[in-house]
Amino acid sequence: MPGKAAFFDVDGTLVRTNIVHAFAYYALNDGSWAGAAMRTAATALSSPLLWSIDQVSRKGFNQFFYRYYTGMSEDRLRLLAEDLFEDLLEGAIFPGAYDLIEEARLADCKVVLCTGALDFSVEPLVRHFGADDLIANQMQFVNGKATGRVQPPIVEGAHKARVIRDYCVKHGLNLEQSYAYSDSASDYPMLAVVGRPTAVNPDLRLRSLARSYEWPILDLR
Repeated sequence: MPGKAAFFDVDGTLVRTNIVHAFAYYALNDGSWAGAAMRTAATALSSPLLWSIDQVSRKGFNQFFYRYYTGMSEDRLRLLAEDLFEDLLEGAIFPGAYDLIEEARLADCKVVLCTGALDFSVEPLVRHFGADDLIANQMQFVNGKATGRVQPPIVEGAHKARVIRDYCVKHGLNLEQSYAYSDSASDYPMLAVVGRPTAVNPDLRLRSLARSYEWPILDLR
């Protein structure tokens, strides 16, 4: 009998932080005062543009935003990711997230974090939760420096659904019996592709969609 999985979005679903918070942490701890100041200022000045892009396309937002990592050291980023977890992510975990993951384990599900965040940022969280696997974006590095480009395809929106479907095929899991959890309407494809979707801390649009489809709605906040 095929197994099943529980796919968890991260930002806004399990933790109250997002990819902007992670980058801000890296920028402020980059080792160079001038470099940190320039990256932080550039991000702050482009906030209205980032918001506008995100309203149109989450993929476009990710592609644009990850350019800010250009030139950052791979070794430094991976080292800072451990500090990021201790200083920011661990304290931002929604208390109910632990119960939700434990319920998935009790239901004999393979626990998989599925996020548009960068893999090295989320790996400490994967270990903390004891998750079985991670699906995340991967930054391209050349000669130890970030290019600002993510290795295609970008994990977002409709591609999350394709990745989940392919993951279930690869691991012999029953897609119809599997679960997915997210807070954002941009993850509608991820939720719709599984048999057991749940809206967690949903934004207004996802809350409306969940009510229309009679999906469970949870608030971990």
